[in-house]
Amino acid sequence: MTMKKLIFIILTLSLVVTGCGTEAITASSSDAVSQKSSTDIDWNKDQFKDIYLAGGCFWGIEAYMEKITGVYDVTSGYANGNTENPTYEEVSYKDTGHAETVHVVYDSSKVDLSTLLLYYFKVVDPTSLNKQGNDVGTQYRSGIYYSNEEDLNVITTIIKEEQEKFKKPIVVEVAPLDQFFLAEEYHQDYLAKNPNGYCHIDLSIADQSLIDPADYPKPDDATLKKTLTDVQYRVTQLGDTERAYSNDYWDYYEPGLYVDVVTGEPLFSSKDKYDSGCGWPSFSKPIVAEVVTYFEDDSYNMIRTEVRSRSGDTHLGHVFDDGPKALGGLRFCINSASIKFISYDDMEAQGYGYLKSYVK
Repeated sequence: MTMKKLIFIILTLSLVVTGCGTEAITASSSDAVSQKSSTDIDWNKDQFKDIYLAGGCFWGIEAYMEKITGVYDVTSGYANGNTENPTYEEVSYKDTGHAETVHVVYDSSKVDLSTLLLYYFKVVDPTSLNKQGNDVGTQYRSGIYYSNEEDLNVITTIIKEEQEKFKKPIVVEVAPLDQFFLAEEYHQDYLAKNPNGYCHIDLSIADQSLIDPADYPKPDDATLKKTLTDVQYRVTQLGDTERAYSNDYWDYYEPGLYVDVVTGEPLFSSKDKYDSGCGWPSFSKPIVAEVVTYFEDDSYNMIRTEVRSRSGDTHLGHVFDDGPKALGGLRFCINSASIKFISYDDMEAQGYGYLKSYVK
């Protein structure tokens, strides 16, 4: 008997569960979402997307995915089985074919599917068939179920990259969402209600950056004066601004990665670069949120938001709220002197291969 099933038996002895209370959801319909994430975030609801993830006990996966910046809501349920409105007991013991699955609703202007899947693979053993942690059975299989056909390319790209880490084949089920039924209410936010409850994953992994700043240390000032050009030093270390329309990347659109010229830390993807008409490289967002920091800049009798790199504390430029609404509404106006371009074809050789899905 698995620990999960043991806990379920204890729950049924101590709680009176009234009815199924589940709601059918298909790939073409949406459920009523109750926001469980932080309420102080300025959500772009017109940029909301979703994905359905199975990875063993849904208690842990739900709590884990809720911790990721940009995730609006996560609910637990049962997906892609052969029965309707199943109960937890039926899914556990009656071969319904359902997988314990979480429905992740996220703001795509703040986090993309690639990032969510990379976090997912941090806590799921993708080579384990019908088993995660102590839980065994088809209901505990790993799976990625999509409601948008465009997501399939991202999913297959990430899985291909993950496969390079394993000798055994990845057995994560990838399929369109056929059906999803909300689990009983006591399963929702289970670990928030029961902080000492069973969890097969380390939730603190969600707090770890996909890009480790320790891999990109800042050289000392003497080294920087030798390795940087005069313009690069003045911009990155002294906060100067290069001239518009006469810099390296303002009209450059080849596929690749833009990294901190000081440390090499990844900062922006060509996929998020657009022509803003300002004469400097413009991006709709950083490659992941945590690689940049923000400071109020009141120089030149203006109030602006300065953008600096995380590991190098490099002056990059400024961010404005006049960007395309379809891309999230932001314009990261960045000095070419602060960044270095790594072409897509060179990313693997230069140690950035794990981020190729962010570019193509």
